[in-house]
Amino acid sequence: MKQSTGTATIPPDLGPVPDAEPVPDVPAAPGRWTHAVAASLAVALLGMGGTLFVQGQQLRDTPATSNRALTDSAATTRVAGDVSSALGKVFSYSPQATAATRESAKELLAGRALQQYAALFGQVEKQAADQKLTLTSQAVRAGVTRLTGSSAHLLVFLDQVYERQGKAATTAAAQLSVTAELRGGHWRIVDITSR
Repeated sequence: MKQSTGTATIPPDLGPVPDAEPVPDVPAAPGRWTHAVAASLAVALLGMGGTLFVQGQQLRDTPATSNRALTDSAATTRVAGDVSSALGKVFSYSPQATAATRESAKELLAGRALQQYAALFGQVEKQAADQKLTLTSQAVRAGVTRLTGSSAHLLVFLDQVYERQGKAATTAAAQLSVTAELRGGHWRIVDITSR
């Protein structure tokens, strides 16, 4: 029998070692630069959102969008009809009916328009009586250029027929800029300017 010498023996090669499960990558703790980028991005997004909000508000609040003459056909038709009717009444008279015209003006006109009308109508009454003059006015076209809840600006075209007793009738056209205000549920003319 052989005596062992005290040296260790190397075990025979058993082949390749089977692959061990991979160790997952552990993310590194976020650094200061990551926090700075996130904060900058948040500030940029808030700034862009604020800018877009302001621009959107400006688009909604333009004079065109607040002008109901462009968006509310029923209100536009009503004010055009009321003003046209009022102008026909206050600019139509006959020698026998000037008092009725004056009373209509008190109901349909206000402010500066009523003052202007009152100053001129005394002369008109005298002329109508002296010359046997009849005036008939009719609005043939009324365009509302600006309309808010209580104020309207219009451009109105009138046809006026003058008749003197014993003479042929004369037709003339008039163009007026009119401002009306909604008072007590009725449109009243507050300013008239001949154009």
